[in-house]
Amino acid sequence: MVFNSLEFFIFLFIVFNLYWLILKKSVKAQNILLLVSSYVFYGWWDWRFLSLIFLSTTVDYFAGIMIDSHDKPFKRKLWLWVSVLFNVGLLGFFKYYNFFVDSWIDMFSMMGYNIKSTWTLKVILPVGISFYTFQTMSYSFDIYYKKLKPTKNFLSFAAFVSFFPQLVAGPIERASNLLSQIINKRTFSYEQSVSGLKLILWGLFKKVAIADALGPIVDDIFANYGTYPASTLILGVTLFSFQVYGDFSGYSDIAIGTAKLFGIELMSNFRFPNFSRNVAEYWQRWHVSLSTWFRHYVYIPLGGSRVSKLKSVRNIIIIFLVSGFWHGANWTFIFWGAFHALAFIPVFLMGRNTIYKNSVVGENSFFPSLIEIGQVLLTFAIVTFSRIFFRSESITDAFAFINRIVSNFSYEAYNHPMGYRMIDYYVLIGLFVLYEYLIRKDERSPFKFKSRIVRFVLYTIVILSMLLFYDDNIDRSFIYFQF
Repeated sequence: MVFNSLEFFIFLFIVFNLYWLILKKSVKAQNILLLVSSYVFYGWWDWRFLSLIFLSTTVDYFAGIMIDSHDKPFKRKLWLWVSVLFNVGLLGFFKYYNFFVDSWIDMFSMMGYNIKSTWTLKVILPVGISFYTFQTMSYSFDIYYKKLKPTKNFLSFAAFVSFFPQLVAGPIERASNLLSQIINKRTFSYEQSVSGLKLILWGLFKKVAIADALGPIVDDIFANYGTYPASTLILGVTLFSFQVYGDFSGYSDIAIGTAKLFGIELMSNFRFPNFSRNVAEYWQRWHVSLSTWFRHYVYIPLGGSRVSKLKSVRNIIIIFLVSGFWHGANWTFIFWGAFHALAFIPVFLMGRNTIYKNSVVGENSFFPSLIEIGQVLLTFAIVTFSRIFFRSESITDAFAFINRIVSNFSYEAYNHPMGYRMIDYYVLIGLFVLYEYLIRKDERSPFKFKSRIVRFVLYTIVILSMLLFYDDNIDRSFIYFQF
C-alpha cells in the first residue's frame, strides 16, 4: 500500500474515523488500532515480513529493559550489542549478503581464480528495513547513554516501531519524540488536522507532478546514455535531482501530515536542501533524520569534532561511506558517499560547516545576494553531479556516463520519450523552485498565506497540476522504498 493510491486513502479514512470517533477515550485502544493498522499497512506488500518487524520489536524491547536494569558497564554493553547485532544482522542478510558474496567472487576472479556464484541467494529486500531497524537501534542507544528510560508497555513500543505513516521511509524517529507521544493521551485538534491535510496535498503534488512526471524522462536518458549528447545527459541528471527530491521529500510531507491527523508530530526531514549554500548546509537540510542518526550514534561516539583535525576528517569519511552503504548494496552508493566526503571535508577544514545552520538563503531580504546565488548554484551542481553515481546501475555505467559528458560535449534538443512537450516540464520546475523559495523559512506550512483567495488559487493550481501530469502507465512507487 503506497501513499499515492486509492487503497491508502480508503484505509486512512477508516482508521482516522475509528481512532477519533470510536476509540478517542482510550489511549490503549488507540494504540492497539495504530499497531494493527500499521501491520495491515506493511503486510499489504508482503505479510511474511511482518515477522521481521515483530522480532526486531521484541528484541529491542527486552534489550532496552536489560540495559537499564544493569549497573555494570560490561552487562549494559552486552545487551546493547544484542540489539545492534540483531538489527545489523537483519540488514546484512536481506540487504548485503549477495553484495559481499559477489564482491568476494569478483576479487578472486581478478586474482585468476574462477569461483561460481553458488552462494548467492534469491532474497527479496523487505520494504523499509533500513528505516525501522535504525529506529529501534536508536532506542537501545538512548537507553545505554542514559538519555531515555525504557518503557514497560510492549504495546506502545510496538506501535512506536511500526507507526505506519513513517514506517517505510521515515523520518527515522527517536523514542524521546515519537514514543512519548504514543504513550500519552492525544486530543483531536482541528488546526493540527488541517495542517496535516495541507502537508499531504503538498507531498502528493511533489510526488505526482514532479517526481512521477520526471521519472520516464530520467529513466530514458540513463538507460540510453550512450546514444545521447552531453546536453541531454546533463539534463537527465539535473532532472533526477528534482525527481529524487520530489519523491523523497514528498513522502516525508505525506508521512508528517498523516501523523498530524492522529495527533502526533514527527520531525521535519527536509528543509529546502536545494537552497543550500555549501555541502555542509545541504546535509543539514537533506534527509535530516538520517543525518541526525549518524551524527548522534556514529560521528559523536567516534570523537566527532572534539578530536584532532586528522581524526575528525577520518570520522567524516567513515560517516559518508557508511551513509552511502546504508543506501544500497552497490559500489555506486559507496562512491556517492565518498564523493560527498571529499566535498564536505574542505568546508569543514575552512570552519564553514556550521555557519549556515540557523539561517536560510535571503535571510533578511526578499532576494538573495549575488554571492548567495552563486553559492546555491555551485552546491546544487556538486550534489547533482554526485547523483550520477546514485542513479547509475553500476560503477562502469557511472564513469561511462561522465566520460560521455566530457568527450561528447554537444547540444541537441531532447524529445520526451512519450511525445509530450518538454517546455511544460521546464515551466513546472521553474515555478516549483520559485514557490519553494517563497516558503523557504517554514517547511511545515506550504500554504501559509492569510488570504483565502490566494490559498484557493494555490490549491487549484496544485490539484490541476497533478491531474495534468498524472500518468497511470508509469511506476508510482517511491524511490526510497528500495533502501
